[in-house]
Amino acid sequence: MSAPWQGIVVVTGTDTEVGKTVVTAAITAAAHTAGLRVAVVKPGQTGTATGEPGDADAVQRLAAPLTARTLASYPDPLAPLTAARVAELEPLELYTAVDAVREEADKHDLVLVEGAGGLLVPMGLRPSGEPWTIADLAVSLGAPAVVVARAGLGTLNHTALTLEALDRRAVPAGVVIGAWPSAPELVHWTNLGDLLPNLLGALPAGAGAMDPGVFRRSAPGWLTPALHGVLDDWRAWAEEIG
Repeated sequence: MSAPWQGIVVVTGTDTEVGKTVVTAAITAAAHTAGLRVAVVKPGQTGTATGEPGDADAVQRLAAPLTARTLASYPDPLAPLTAARVAELEPLELYTAVDAVREEADKHDLVLVEGAGGLLVPMGLRPSGEPWTIADLAVSLGAPAVVVARAGLGTLNHTALTLEALDRRAVPAGVVIGAWPSAPELVHWTNLGDLLPNLLGALPAGAGAMDPGVFRRSAPGWLTPALHGVLDDWRAWAEEIG
């Protein structure tokens, strides 16, 4: 996984609230620094009744991608397919999402597709009426996946399950830790060691609250060259932040 990922890349997670949006922004910033034209696509945004900016807006603020799109928004903070049903709105159709992402891929060097919740959350419906997931979208697009994981207790099982599900679908994948604590404990260090074979990066906790200029300058140092960063020595990184 040493060659930089380009084309279409799916960003998923082991769960909700693991840092997918901030990781998407960091990859965007690193790729932009590397000279790439970047688009971010959010297929399904939920919880929009609050009036707060969506995930694509957060990525735009932090990393300023060339394009940031949300394909479908629903008011309730639920899985997208469930939120569509509750709000009596049309669910997002799989091939509508596929076509929208491919349209952006024709105009950009890198398209990041940020999922909702975890890998197998129901996103919308297929033409057959069956639900589809971000895993299905990755397969349809022929895209690799970045799995955003927690740093603490429980992450090894959740990460292994997510990676196994992707491997069964022949989707190449790597892991980024979404929020590395400022005062890591033994469990964080041991998890880091166990995740190293698949690790493509780690963001510091609170990265999403940084000044956008500082965030953009810092992002390449959080990611390995596969995600357009410059992090190639985890031992030195650990010594620096430990």
